[in-house]
Amino acid sequence: MANTSTKTTPSKSKSSASKPAGKTGKMENSEFHEFFVDELKDIYWAEKHLVKALPKMQKAATSDELKAAFEKHTQETQQHVVTLEKVFESLGEKAVAKKCDAMEGLLAEATSIIEDTEKGTMIRDAALILAAQKVEHYEIGTYGTLRTFAENMGHTEVVQLLQQTLDNEKQTDVALTEIAVGSINEEAAAE
Repeated sequence: MANTSTKTTPSKSKSSASKPAGKTGKMENSEFHEFFVDELKDIYWAEKHLVKALPKMQKAATSDELKAAFEKHTQETQQHVVTLEKVFESLGEKAVAKKCDAMEGLLAEATSIIEDTEKGTMIRDAALILAAQKVEHYEIGTYGTLRTFAENMGHTEVVQLLQQTLDNEKQTDVALTEIAVGSINEEAAAE
């Protein structure tokens, strides 16, 4: 059918033109691809700014367990930045950050939580976990969708890289829940 032949022709030219042609070999110059790259720039900005915000959250935390979780997530977030740079490279794009309004708002909220809660309390720790999980859920939603976009465009290597980061974000969310449920929420309720 005509549809099959149109897929074959772009696939042949695409595979010779760029690295990760993938299963479909389409999209590199499409609006969808441009949107995808734009959203990668958005999450790249988000991760770079989160690297700066997490140490502030770590410093504001009371419990050693939460401090350690923020320290660990700072290191993981630094790796997320490197992974995104690999994604850009795989796509033949320059790693450029574009301001992420959503992350800017979430990080402003985290700063506000620190300012609005008393130092040395479990209430502050519970609030910090809330702020951190809002960030995690935003990242989980973003990475999950971007991974699916990459899959639809046949960018196999990009899918794998984004999946690694998505898995890590999910693990961080679970770890924060365990810390909250383990003691912090109960202690905060008793303060």
